[in-house]
Amino acid sequence: MTIRRRFLPIRLLSLALLLAAFRADDPRDPGRVEHLADFASKFVKARHVDVWLPAGYPQPGRKYAVLYLHDGQNLYHPATSYGGTAWEVDSTLAALGQRQQVRDVIVVGIWNTDQRFAEYAPAKPYQLLSPARRTQLAQQHIGAPLSDAYLRFIVQELKPYVDQHYRTDPRRASTFIGGSSMGGLIALYAALEYPRVFGGAACLSTHWPLSLQDNTADFTNACLRYLDAQLSRPSRGPRLYFDYGTATLDVRYEVHQLRIDSLLRAKGYSAQQWQTRRYEGAAHNEASWKKRFDVPARFLLGTAPARH
Repeated sequence: MTIRRRFLPIRLLSLALLLAAFRADDPRDPGRVEHLADFASKFVKARHVDVWLPAGYPQPGRKYAVLYLHDGQNLYHPATSYGGTAWEVDSTLAALGQRQQVRDVIVVGIWNTDQRFAEYAPAKPYQLLSPARRTQLAQQHIGAPLSDAYLRFIVQELKPYVDQHYRTDPRRASTFIGGSSMGGLIALYAALEYPRVFGGAACLSTHWPLSLQDNTADFTNACLRYLDAQLSRPSRGPRLYFDYGTATLDVRYEVHQLRIDSLLRAKGYSAQQWQTRRYEGAAHNEASWKKRFDVPARFLLGTAPARH
């Protein structure tokens, strides 16, 4: 595993240092991204990891919250992003930080692999499906879920590395996870499987049907059974953000999300612990998630002191 950095000739170093000093106070400065190439794991295939550090990092005496995001190649750079549009997480958080609307935070973008479906499909709800349905989904995609192994990679390998090499606040109250589509499913699963690690999850355009070929409710039914058993009292559970659009693939999601919302409401979740938003006309793509990423960012990382 290597960290790729760009080195400057000595004759340009002084100018670069001056520019860096100027940019540290520039509200337009999105900070920098460190690329950890081929991050190795004993649980899953190696993959790239991109760590965004805000302008001026590290500030003396500060500890930074950490937001782990799936599909990491789509977060910062159009050249690596699906469809050529990135979320621009760095620019959004830099602007929110300048307005003091979010806490000091770094973002760890975990690239996906060709095993994306298997790694992002929550294993325990999956096992609640009928054997016939599990077989059908395995044939549609790439075998059975690998999500438990993927989460062990994040919790047992990646997070310790990040906490050791960066100035993080490693506590649950400062550690969050998020993603879109299947990434929304695995973010929720991570927060519920590791409630002592993650203080909240951002689940954008959560792909409740699991299948791309139908919109049946069987996996949502399984998720409801799993959530009913896993959710603790709201004061002790993770903070949860959900959203969905009304165009392209997102048009499928409302009927499922409303059922999830009903369960959370019955469990006593309030607006401080849970939020679901509907975005009229929003499609299932990076451009849509880019436009509204500031909403879950403020929900999870707002500057109000953490309570747990």
